[in-house]
Amino acid sequence: MDITLIKTFIEVANTGSFVAACDRLFVTQSAVSLRVQRLEDSLGHPLFIRSKAGAVLTPEGKQFERYALSLLKIWEEAKQQISIPEGYSRALSIGAQYSLWPRLGFRWMDAMQLEMPELSVHCELGMSDRIMRFLVEGVIHAALLYTPQLRPGLIAEPALDDELVLVASYPDATLDLKDTYVAVDWGPEFTHALTIALPHLTDAGRSMALGALAMEYIVNRRAAAYLPARTAKRHLDAGKLHIVADAPRFPYPSWVIWRNDIDEDLAALARRTLANVVQGAEKEQEFVTKRLEAMDAYGPG
Repeated sequence: MDITLIKTFIEVANTGSFVAACDRLFVTQSAVSLRVQRLEDSLGHPLFIRSKAGAVLTPEGKQFERYALSLLKIWEEAKQQISIPEGYSRALSIGAQYSLWPRLGFRWMDAMQLEMPELSVHCELGMSDRIMRFLVEGVIHAALLYTPQLRPGLIAEPALDDELVLVASYPDATLDLKDTYVAVDWGPEFTHALTIALPHLTDAGRSMALGALAMEYIVNRRAAAYLPARTAKRHLDAGKLHIVADAPRFPYPSWVIWRNDIDEDLAALARRTLANVVQGAEKEQEFVTKRLEAMDAYGPG
């Protein structure tokens, strides 16, 4: 069995579209169609009902889907076990969206290996869709995400309740940011809330899809943006960023998504160490929150 055919089938099933699947797999639509056709020929049944609206699983396709996920999981487990470096006896793969990794991911990795030195840890970073795909396929066992999508075999648990705060690279910034505001895509819920609270900021001439890059962009220019309080702390401490007075704050929770088939002892280790890492991050965020509360009470002066 060609594992590439299995991965292609799963992508089409997840997206409901041959076009969307080719974008995620970085191949042409004809390549996706050919792979699915080869799989259908091997099984002797059509797996999708194709139409202009997309692709829907046939009854046979629905039956095959759970076997496809199992085959892919077994394949990924085999690769991971075979590739465990010399000197290690266990392996765990974790992932995260870019913006969550610096303050949580590194510490989580360190904490797990400190408690279990024989554990080899592999890490994957990416946008939410990529990380979710890796979870479904079994490439990773757990991941930190802002916008999880629940799928069979996955469990979502709260990780860290963060806040988006408005910061600027220059002191005494006001809400009249004019040409300095940079819009960052923190998802539709944030965009909707910002439109209601600060509608004049919705027409920014600069925008970024990746929050992790926005931080470095803002710090090195005369600019302002909404950033996670936890992530902004080190630049606030260094005087490179400044909180914008009277700006509303927006909740931005993160989640940890687990595969439900992780070995019990590894799952317990991962949960325990992540809880400790989150506790430390919450203390850092509390510092920023107290600074904001002081500004709310006494004003920018």
